[in-house]
Amino acid sequence: MKQRNNILKISILFIFTAFVILQATAQNNWNVPADKKAKNSYIKFDAATASQGEAIYTKNCVSCHGNPAKGNSLKSLKPVPPDLSSKGSQALTDGELSYILATGRMVMPSFKNVLSEEDRWKVIGYIRSFNKNYVQVLSKFDPNKAKLVKINLNYDKKSNEIKVTVKANEKTGQVSLKNSEIQLFAGRYFGKLQIDKAKQTDADGAATFAYPKDLPGDKTGNVQLVVNVNDDNYGEIEYVQKLKIGVPTDVPALNKDRAIWNVLVKAPIWVIFLYSFGVIIFGLFLLYILYSLNKLRKSENN
Repeated sequence: MKQRNNILKISILFIFTAFVILQATAQNNWNVPADKKAKNSYIKFDAATASQGEAIYTKNCVSCHGNPAKGNSLKSLKPVPPDLSSKGSQALTDGELSYILATGRMVMPSFKNVLSEEDRWKVIGYIRSFNKNYVQVLSKFDPNKAKLVKINLNYDKKSNEIKVTVKANEKTGQVSLKNSEIQLFAGRYFGKLQIDKAKQTDADGAATFAYPKDLPGDKTGNVQLVVNVNDDNYGEIEYVQKLKIGVPTDVPALNKDRAIWNVLVKAPIWVIFLYSFGVIIFGLFLLYILYSLNKLRKSENN
């Protein structure tokens, strides 16, 4: 009986250990596609880039990864965010770092819609500044090619769908951007609301998004639509257009009525009263102190 219990304990320990190893392996293996892994930055990693990247890193990354080479990453997260100056992190290609930063996974958030591609490369430039043996391979990609891209939006009222078509006006003629990733958003008071999921363009450079019928617009039903395109040959492009496809909504502006976030003249009456009362009390207290000091000075002179 005792031997059977020992075998059971060993088996449970073995299974648990194997589970931990497999989980750690799965967490560390990002399975970056070959084309993304081989991607290089079109921005030169120099001292200026590193300085700009440090500011972006401090704002968005340091809270979890800590300061490079300081070993102060957030240990409460599982898996623990790596020190990006470590050998393991520096062994990753620029493309792998770019892919991880853009896509995210588990506790690692996606920064695709938070940071522009240029800012993401600057962060990587800062990370590489901690590797003395790093030799950069610059990409031949021309970021100015994004200016050639034209985006068109068409709304089908019957199907309640928005068709986004992306083409580039090259010297040789118009080129459809196929297999490009497209995201569609509707502008809101505080940020952007994603419409449907991200789509890949077809051979004609088009992608179709299901549009919610009950999405509020302005007084006349206009909705500000934002299209984000990510293409390997043309980079990242953002396009903004208003379409009259929302539910007409007459909502007063956030700064129209009295509110605690508004300017002083439009603050709630009770806030103005408390503020004024506080100023008066402080003024009287200050006068009392001055009066007391003056009285003390006179008594000493006498």
